[in-house]
Amino acid sequence: MPLDSAGMSYDSIQKAKSLSITQGEVAQLAKARAAGFPDSNCITLLQMFHARNRPFDAGDAVAGLIGARMSDQAIIQLATLNELGVEAGELEAMRLAGIADATILEVARQRAAGKVVLGGASLANMKNAGMSDAMLQELVHRGVADSQLNAILAMRRHGEKDAEILKHFPAS
Repeated sequence: MPLDSAGMSYDSIQKAKSLSITQGEVAQLAKARAAGFPDSNCITLLQMFHARNRPFDAGDAVAGLIGARMSDQAIIQLATLNELGVEAGELEAMRLAGIADATILEVARQRAAGKVVLGGASLANMKNAGMSDAMLQELVHRGVADSQLNAILAMRRHGEKDAEILKHFPAS
């Protein structure tokens, strides 16, 4: 059985079966588990998806995020926000670019709320310009749009500190 081969314990496999897991879900769960996602977290995700009346189809996303060294708890939080869908690839790329889990989670929270949010490329550019993770997270929290990237980078090049830049983007 794929779950056994992926390293899932007998008890966890039985728990998954009790949740009426489909063959497609078995394959997705096996991908997440084989990437190193713990049994208990796999079951938690399966339960979350089923609570939304959706099949668990995020094994590839979970495996990618694990490979990008995102924490297990951050992945669970992304699932709670229902953000392990098609945009998980961008979140993985952000993590690979060195963006902190907390900033990625703030991006996901803003997206889940339907708000404007800086994209991964903009965040990576700002990180490369020397901005701290705390600064990036605050800009995301304030709803700064990608269209502001060049202005922010120009302020940074002119020696403006984080606090000065934030004055241009008041908290909402």
